[in-house]
Amino acid sequence: MTQKLIKYIWIIFLAGFFGFIIFLWSVSVNFLGLYGELPDFKALENPQSELASELYSSDGVLLGTYFRENRSPVTYNDLSPNVVNALIATEDIRFKEHSGIDFQSMGRVLFKSLILRQGAGGGSTLSQQTAKNLFKTRNQESQGLLSRIPGLRMLIIKTKEWIVAAKLEKAYTKNEILTLYLNTSEFGSNAYGIKTAAKTFFDKTPNDLNVQESAVLVGLFKAPTYYSPVFNPENSLRRRNTVLAQMYKYDYLSKTELDSLKALPIELDYRVQSHNQGQAQYFREVIKEDLIKWTKENLKTDGTSYDLYGDGLKVFTTIDSRMQRFAEEAVDEHMRDLQKRFEQEMGSRDPWIDSNGRVIPNFLETQVKRTEAYRNLVKRYGNNADSIDIKLNEKKKMRVFSWDKGEIDTLFSTMDSLRYYKKHLQTGFVSMDPMTGHVKAWVGGVNQKYFKYDHVKKGKRQPGSTFKPFVYAAAIENGYSPCYTVIDQPVEINIPGQPTWSPKNANSKFSYEKMTIRKAMGQSINSVTAYMMKKLSPKVVVETAKRLGITSELEEVPALALGTTDVTIYEMVGAFGTFVNKGEHITPFYIDRIEDKNGNLLYQFTPKKRPAISEEHAYLMVYMLRGGFEEGGGTSQGVPYALRDGGNELGGKTGTTQNASDGWYMGISKDLVSGVWVGGDDRAIHFRNWANGQGGRTARPIWVKFMEKVYADPSLGITKGPFPRPERPLSIEINCDEYETQSNRYSDFDYDARRNDF
Repeated sequence: MTQKLIKYIWIIFLAGFFGFIIFLWSVSVNFLGLYGELPDFKALENPQSELASELYSSDGVLLGTYFRENRSPVTYNDLSPNVVNALIATEDIRFKEHSGIDFQSMGRVLFKSLILRQGAGGGSTLSQQTAKNLFKTRNQESQGLLSRIPGLRMLIIKTKEWIVAAKLEKAYTKNEILTLYLNTSEFGSNAYGIKTAAKTFFDKTPNDLNVQESAVLVGLFKAPTYYSPVFNPENSLRRRNTVLAQMYKYDYLSKTELDSLKALPIELDYRVQSHNQGQAQYFREVIKEDLIKWTKENLKTDGTSYDLYGDGLKVFTTIDSRMQRFAEEAVDEHMRDLQKRFEQEMGSRDPWIDSNGRVIPNFLETQVKRTEAYRNLVKRYGNNADSIDIKLNEKKKMRVFSWDKGEIDTLFSTMDSLRYYKKHLQTGFVSMDPMTGHVKAWVGGVNQKYFKYDHVKKGKRQPGSTFKPFVYAAAIENGYSPCYTVIDQPVEINIPGQPTWSPKNANSKFSYEKMTIRKAMGQSINSVTAYMMKKLSPKVVVETAKRLGITSELEEVPALALGTTDVTIYEMVGAFGTFVNKGEHITPFYIDRIEDKNGNLLYQFTPKKRPAISEEHAYLMVYMLRGGFEEGGGTSQGVPYALRDGGNELGGKTGTTQNASDGWYMGISKDLVSGVWVGGDDRAIHFRNWANGQGGRTARPIWVKFMEKVYADPSLGITKGPFPRPERPLSIEINCDEYETQSNRYSDFDYDARRNDF
């Protein structure tokens, strides 16, 4: 009887042993599709997880990320020993000893669970947990036919994790597995991976985490929400102290250290990373569109497209984080004050007014039809339904932007919100290195969270007098000297089939003074610009502007001389940069290179360069632009002298459109070319008083503040000094004070004889 019993025991044991071996084999090959697929060896060698793509400034600062899961990888050397110790002490103290499966821990779990009927965790090793993170072994997509059986499902999942863990141990070192685990784990608060978690909860990098911070983060592995230090601080504190106790238990901490650390509160520097935070928010949205286009047009070696939100691309931009900060500060400081002045002038009146200063009737009712909220209501209720009007005026809880009080919680209807936001002035600012084409700073509006529209590259508005330099550039190219003189008096241009065009000056007066075209441009005299347009023709001016870098369609009409055709700040900066860059046009660009997650170069941007005008003519235009600072009555004379001292040469041009709907300023130095626009989202929104809305008051102060900050930071290497002169001597004299009028192309003002040039 005893021998039979022993025989049966051996049979059962061998049957179980071989059955288990067969079971392991059948799971590993997914026999008949009963268990679900396992990752192949190639996948184990190159495990794929969602990695956020990162956007870097030219000086190495992380500007932002693009992600579905906010995850950025680190290496083992980037980890604080505190994190490593806390993790091993809490999750897998025998991690360095086992080969992926800890049979000792499994035995302990089985004994407590089956015999003592006690709940027992700790059976899964870090290698198994890494397998679960990397290959989603518990997702429905990984399950086979037998996974539908409740008791069998978990056994199959565990078996898969054992197999994958064993393979991971063969493919990776212990340090690599531990790093993979920390890179792939979820910490809650939209933070995936230790790098993002450290930044989100403590605003630190992983190698800077102290013991108690490391314990908080490791404690989150048990249940990210339940032990969240933000949403459940008491649970988090208790769990942190448990982790610290484990570190003491395994000699990572002394008793004194344990007691002192347990007494400390949890100190967070919590900030969930989102696209509405951080630097260069408008820029990040603009470049995102370019990057998505790039990912669709470029393929990996396996023939698939790149994924901006999951492939962990590293995008290196030309933006300088310091200049970007200065630009954002300059915009914030000035627009805060300008908005206050705008509201004071408006009082209780609405700012949407016609050319006669009267409020435009039904303005908001027209504007609301352009909104997504209105379109959604039309889809729901149909056109002209009474329900649309009711819903548009229905109050609801809303958080709105304000300059003085930050975000405000209020009760607003859609119409209330539209009325509120339409009263806000907007702006756009961009600065570029003219020698390289590198865009250094980009601010597309006053607050990207609440005002999504980018006014740098997307917004097109009339440039007003900032277009005049293109007229004078055409004149310089056609042999006119900056010292050529013209009388400030009415100019009439006959246009077939249309009324005669005869522009007024900004003050509606004519001085009848003979002045150089440099002085005329410096003072922004409309009559002289119109006279030069008449002598040159709109066709010549359009051709010159296009060659210099204007890409928008330009209407060949005389009024173009005063900037009546819409353009962007982006192309204006590129065109003005041609003057500073010795006549060579470089299309402004902002992506330097793109690398994959491993640092392999995928794309290197090559600047688009072409000769536009001669070096001498470009220098003469720089001299013309300096006139705004150096000529009496120049429109840049109000710039603080501190910017010009030390022999610094600057050039600039203001611009203001009719009714002051648009205020512009284009500023140049030997190192930077910058453009500013200020106005309402709609042309009907503007100051009632033209003088208050002119570019010298609305736009120029932003450039001034930016340049002051740039010059005050020696780390940028931006210095004061003169514009470099051409190596070859100039063919004409440019000292207009000593220039003799008879040397002009025309010896005297012969306006009447050439009244009908075209």
